[in-house]
Amino acid sequence: MNQVEETMSYVYKNPNAPIEDRIKDLVSRMTLQEKVGQMTQIELCVATLDDVRNLSIGSMVSGGGKEPLEKAMASDWAETIDRFQQAAVDSRLGIPLAYGIDAVHGNNRFYGATIFPHNIGLGATGDADLAQRIGAAVALEVRASGIHFNFAPCVAVCRDPRWGRCYESFSEDTNIVRKMTSIITGLQGQPPVGHSKGYPFVAGRYNVIACAKHFVGDGGTEKGINEGNTISSYNELESIHMAPYLDCLYKGVSTVMASYSSWNGCKLHAHHFLLTEILKGKLGFKGFLISDWKALDRLSEPRGSNYRRCVYTAINAGIDMVMVPYRYKQFIEDLISLVESGEIQMTRIDDAVERILRVKFVAGLFEYPFSDRSLLDTIGCKLHRELAREAVRKSLVLLKNGKNPGKPFLPLEKNAERVLIAGTHANNLGYQCGGWTRYWQGSSGRITTGTTILDAFREVMGEKTEVIYEKYPSPNTLSGQNFSFAIVGVGEEPYAESAGDNSELVIPLNGSELISTIADRIPTLVILISGRPLVIEPLLLEKMDALVAAWLPGTEGRGITDVVFGDYEFEGRLPMTWFRTTEELPINKGDNSCDPLFPLGFGLTYKKENLQSK
Repeated sequence: MNQVEETMSYVYKNPNAPIEDRIKDLVSRMTLQEKVGQMTQIELCVATLDDVRNLSIGSMVSGGGKEPLEKAMASDWAETIDRFQQAAVDSRLGIPLAYGIDAVHGNNRFYGATIFPHNIGLGATGDADLAQRIGAAVALEVRASGIHFNFAPCVAVCRDPRWGRCYESFSEDTNIVRKMTSIITGLQGQPPVGHSKGYPFVAGRYNVIACAKHFVGDGGTEKGINEGNTISSYNELESIHMAPYLDCLYKGVSTVMASYSSWNGCKLHAHHFLLTEILKGKLGFKGFLISDWKALDRLSEPRGSNYRRCVYTAINAGIDMVMVPYRYKQFIEDLISLVESGEIQMTRIDDAVERILRVKFVAGLFEYPFSDRSLLDTIGCKLHRELAREAVRKSLVLLKNGKNPGKPFLPLEKNAERVLIAGTHANNLGYQCGGWTRYWQGSSGRITTGTTILDAFREVMGEKTEVIYEKYPSPNTLSGQNFSFAIVGVGEEPYAESAGDNSELVIPLNGSELISTIADRIPTLVILISGRPLVIEPLLLEKMDALVAAWLPGTEGRGITDVVFGDYEFEGRLPMTWFRTTEELPINKGDNSCDPLFPLGFGLTYKKENLQSK
């Protein structure tokens, strides 16, 4: 039988056949082992070519917790992923892998990639078109490395800055989060007019499979505890936390990731009502529902015990693909056993496999499973870095400008005689990028290519300006020189997930003391690098001449100098209420007792406007 005849006899191999016909044909040819294999996502570091081929593994992942290859090029990743893809294509039915990664603010595991501001900074821009353009750029840099599947965006509505994933949220305001779901259109492409709501969509080889996460209520947990418990009525859950998913479904989002968190005491990975009856039933989601990293282990105490029961619970609740990621052989064995015993119905397995195949067919993986090396030049390209720079300058929120009304401190003078630049974050690219950058928890120093705040100031200051940089200025420096002004960069060290849970929210690394010491002697602009609002004491705020919330801006520090020197206007507005003290938390717009330091939507401009609406 030649290739044309084979395509005609195997409907699923015919790219011109309707997708639902291709799904039906392929599922009818699959064994239970192959179906369960498709429901399995395994980690690169434990995967073997033989297992991918023989077990019909459906997906692979490079988890955030695994150390990246130091300065490995995207071409190296593409070569590795293509080898595993070839093993999948060589399996009995030739079903390609969907390879996934957390490219949450750029292809952030990869050295040299463009790192965009984290979501909280994008939320401060309120610019849906910008988010869409960023999504398209990220898709190109991800596809260049041979990866098809991006675990983004996070559409959580963060109601408490104590949450360690606050910066992964666009805003505390549901409407802002809904607006910024436009990033999905950038990642996946624009669905055609009349596209069925809930049906997955991927435009082509320059786009990726997107993933809306984490369903649902992860930003509303009690005291902002990561993986905690969201206590609310269904109406509140629906109106605040579920609403952005409606926009995601209208945009054709292909996958949804369940949350580690619980709703009223029941873990989401075990929640049949929310996962199956609501998401798949009421909301009409036709893509596939994926678990979070080792989430099934969390369904028992101690974690990972009684694993068979965990598998039973999650699959029957509605999870379609399981991010195992290591104990995949046990997962496959347990799931096959559960089906053979009748504890999980074959109809549930077929539903999961149909959803997974639907996404793979929609994404064109059967026709184009391998990497496209022509995209390699997009990694960290000038066009994408200019886009990231635009995002930085639009995300900056001016919170204070001058100690006296009518006498603004900004914009700064480029030709000042002598300038002091100081602080832990003034010359630290890793701190500037935050968590989920090269490493899961982020790191310090020159962890990738980019421009720090210090680099940016040195690039734009006048030739005759003396720029003095000291992370912690000495007493001699502070007392013995006549500085025109000081730039102090302080903020949070990188963190991710539970490691970022914080009940105190003070400026780390003695940031407040450093600001106070310098501002007592020199007119000072404070640039705060953080994933959320932090405590700013009234006396400290009084000492500063100007304060800019720069969030976690990423690799393009020139976006900061673009604005503080007046080449561009401040446009950012607070995506979260800025509390006065942690005793007030949680505090959100509309609360009866809400008396914030700065309200949601606040942002000064050079035109002396006080912006408080989106």
